[in-house]
Amino acid sequence: MKIARTSIWLFILGVIVLLVATNSIYTLDEQHAAVVTTFGKPAVISTPGIKFKIPLVQRVEKINTTTREIAIGFNEVTGQSINEESVMITADYNFINVDFIIIYQVSDPLKFAYVAENPILVMKNIAQNCIRSVIASYPIDAVLTVGKGEIQTNIRDMLFEKVNYHDLGIIVRNVTIQDAEPPTEEVKVAFKGVEDARQNMDEFINKANEYVNAVIPEARANVDRTIREAESSRAQRIAEANVEVAKFNAMYEEYLKFPEMTKKRMFYEAMETILPHMKVVIMNDDGVTETILPLDSFVNTGNNTTTNDFTAND
Repeated sequence: MKIARTSIWLFILGVIVLLVATNSIYTLDEQHAAVVTTFGKPAVISTPGIKFKIPLVQRVEKINTTTREIAIGFNEVTGQSINEESVMITADYNFINVDFIIIYQVSDPLKFAYVAENPILVMKNIAQNCIRSVIASYPIDAVLTVGKGEIQTNIRDMLFEKVNYHDLGIIVRNVTIQDAEPPTEEVKVAFKGVEDARQNMDEFINKANEYVNAVIPEARANVDRTIREAESSRAQRIAEANVEVAKFNAMYEEYLKFPEMTKKRMFYEAMETILPHMKVVIMNDDGVTETILPLDSFVNTGNNTTTNDFTAND
């Protein structure tokens, strides 16, 4: 009987030791941080590994510190729309269904654990307020087409500022429009036609830009070649003109020294150039040829150069 009683106490003691050991050990990975509360005083532990706590004295709350997302306007699991979140009014008084995804990360585990009872719900409510405020300042065409990027940026900046103001221990990384559509099928068809037209316009613009990018370099090359040829011709003509000027100046200097002699020399040189190509025919008053000066004898008989006829009267 005594042995049985001892065995029972040993069993109870073993169970107690096991429970104490189980509640004294916990593990942390790189994706979580722990908020450990000792007699009401919290502390953050973020290094991964096996950790120990004092049973019944310390309480541990693990908090995910990785980048996460929440959906606004639809159920993330089923994909069904949540009208009370997604339906809103635009600046031109049109109703529209818009779904958003908020990407966030816990930046301060201690504030995340103690500032609010449910900080994710608080952030979601703030996000809906920011979304409706921004959407209400844009016409429906901008929300459905070209204004999405600007709207996302404005909502993100507003949400980031308000979440920081409430000091929830959360940082907003990004806000994206998951889907945006008009509330009726007729409006959907009309806006789809507008979107298709915009896409066609963008395609034509891209083709035009490709043509411009192909033609402009070739035109510039032609311009450069023409400029180089013109500069080369200019330099050549200037050089030739300088040579002629030098020749003329040299001739003028000689003329100043011996004016009469220079005149005669210039006359003889001119005649040497002109006479070999001329045939002089002398005719009487009634038009009958009397004498032909034998100037051809001074010219090479093999020369086929065309001659000019000069007529002289007695």
